[in-house]
Amino acid sequence: MDRRGLLALAGGVVAAAATSASVVAQPRPVPRPVSITIRSFPVTSFLPGDAGRSRFGQLEYRGGLELQSDHPHFGGLSSLRLDPAGRQLTAITDKGFWLGAQVDMEGPRIAGLSQARMAPVLGPGGRTLASTGNWDTEALWIEGGTAWIGVERTHRIFRFDTFGREGFLARGTSIPVPMGSQRLPSNRGIEAIGVLPRPSPLAGTLLALSERGLNPAGDIRGFLIGRDGSSEIAVRRTNDFDVTDLAFLPNGDLLILERWFSAWRGVAFRIRRIGIDAVRAGATLDGPIIVSGDMSAQVDNMEGLAVHRDADGETILTIVSDNNFSFLQRTLILQFAWKG
Repeated sequence: MDRRGLLALAGGVVAAAATSASVVAQPRPVPRPVSITIRSFPVTSFLPGDAGRSRFGQLEYRGGLELQSDHPHFGGLSSLRLDPAGRQLTAITDKGFWLGAQVDMEGPRIAGLSQARMAPVLGPGGRTLASTGNWDTEALWIEGGTAWIGVERTHRIFRFDTFGREGFLARGTSIPVPMGSQRLPSNRGIEAIGVLPRPSPLAGTLLALSERGLNPAGDIRGFLIGRDGSSEIAVRRTNDFDVTDLAFLPNGDLLILERWFSAWRGVAFRIRRIGIDAVRAGATLDGPIIVSGDMSAQVDNMEGLAVHRDADGETILTIVSDNNFSFLQRTLILQFAWKG
């Protein structure tokens, strides 16, 4: 081959290598939110055996829905938040997906979810959390344009600083969870998170509770994570109930949603109220039950809890169930008015 041929061959090799490198270097496309359709079926009574009853503990039943969708990623709802007016819902599934929807009302009763959309939760570099092994997303909090998501099996919390601007396209960064030398059980890790409100002297501190990571006393471990460091806290465990979510009343008091499961007796849930002044480092939290329900009521695997005030100024509690993507379970969303 003459000199001209050698130069042409070399140039071709260099061009091919550059083209190959360019192809390899191309960033992955960021998954975009997709619209989905959610079908709603009314749950007119919380207690079918006593359909006229509306008062349960310190709550008044306002209505509910069974939700269904043909979208393959719909289901497994593990935590939810509502905007201050209660008209925009944001939730996560335990397979690493966001769900957003408008809450449609007929008077004081929830009537459906519309304009629904889903998208995978993104982590550093725009990769989906699920693709990095952080798929078991169980806990969600949104505060002031920032979102936090807790991942149960990997015991990590991701903070989304740009959630207020970018929504489901925001990318999370991992923050440390102070487990110390005692690791949390794989499937009993971080299940509920929330930012402590005023009038707590710890306002702005992140409260993270495990599902059933027990301390030496047999109580459920939790953590207070703030600018000045971290400390442990606990929730008194009774009657085999595990923590599934948390929220705060307008006065700051903490509500803890708990679930109980038995293969023989089914599922039950309860909500406990704890004064915000009791939430401090080293404390073991305990408080009265404000509502509970078992298989005699319209319940399933209740995992998500949110609080908002409606247009009439009433405090509304919204509870959602995780159907574990099983045809044997239901996705329920129930609403109660606070009468305590």
